[in-house]
Amino acid sequence: MNPRSRSRAAALLTIGQLSEAAGVATSTVRYYERRGLVRPVQRSRANYRLYSADQVQRLRFIRAAQASGFQLDDVRELLRPAPCSRVQDLIERRLRRVDEQLRQLRHVRRVLRESFFECREHEPTGRCAVIDGLSARTR
Repeated sequence: MNPRSRSRAAALLTIGQLSEAAGVATSTVRYYERRGLVRPVQRSRANYRLYSADQVQRLRFIRAAQASGFQLDDVRELLRPAPCSRVQDLIERRLRRVDEQLRQLRHVRRVLRESFFECREHEPTGRCAVIDGLSARTR
């Protein structure tokens, strides 16, 4: 192997090395690969996936975007070169989804709080009014 090939091979990472450097599980790397977010640059003679060092930053970007509330389809858009206006549109769409989820969660919270207090109120009777009410809905 010539020195150039050796240095290029040294720059390549196995999936384990990549996952460790990026702080994610190997199963996460494989999942992102299936979703088309990361790709090995080649396979070794033993057919191992080999990744370039820049994939570490890509994985970190994906995780940071997810932690900021973006879904993987959003992340795919963010990974493409885009003008700020397209990124803003993406953020606005995501904000609308988050607002809807918050509305739904507030409703669930209200129902759970009411059920909790109703359950406490009927506890001395030995019958759970919440279970009775849910059972009546399934009939």
